[in-house]
Order: sequence, then C-alpha cells, then structure tokens
Amino acid sequence: MARLELRPNCELCDKDLPPHSSEARICSYECTYCADCVENFLHNVCPTCGGNFVARPMRPQLSWRPEEKLGLVNNPASKVRVHTPFTMANISGHVSRIKDIAPEDR
Repeated sequence: MARLELRPNCELCDKDLPPHSSEARICSYECTYCADCVENFLHNVCPTCGGNFVARPMRPQLSWRPEEKLGLVNNPASKVRVHTPFTMANISGHVSRIKDIAPEDR
C-alpha cells in the first residue's frame, strides 16, 4: 500500500506543516505547500506540475485496526524538508500563464 510522505514543511515559505496541520495542501504528486502560499501566491497552481491543490489528509495517530499496523505510530511522517527548485520569478511566470485555466482543463 502506497502512503503519503506527509512532508513537514511548505516548499515555498518553509512553514512547518506537521502531520495534523489543517493548513497543508498537496498536488497529485504530493508537492506540499501551506494554504496561505497556495491561495495568495500560487493561485492554486502547482509550480512543478501545473495541477491544483487539495487539503492534505490527516493520518490518524493510532492504529485503530491494530492488525493493519496503520497510523502515525507505525507510519511516521517524513522529517525531510523539501524546497521548490524554482525561483520566485519562474514560479510567478508559470502561475500567471495558467492560473485562469480551470484545473480540469490544464
């Protein structure tokens, strides 16, 4: 079973996004940004793939089905901080090109 990395930070502003954060947003490739960056700078455009963002699901702390070995206790979040490789100017250009195209049409 594949599982989300639950990256620990916004790839743009480096804000901490712990596994229980309601501010974490991810694209279909799991690029991770905070809600503020997604709404106010990225305009719901992933700087990597051009897709949209959704709220990152929260992994339960415990394994509510112990036989399945689930939850953060068995599958901890990543501690590896990731940062976008793109410059702010590059991201701005990318976002401005496609932000007015609906995600399903990109």
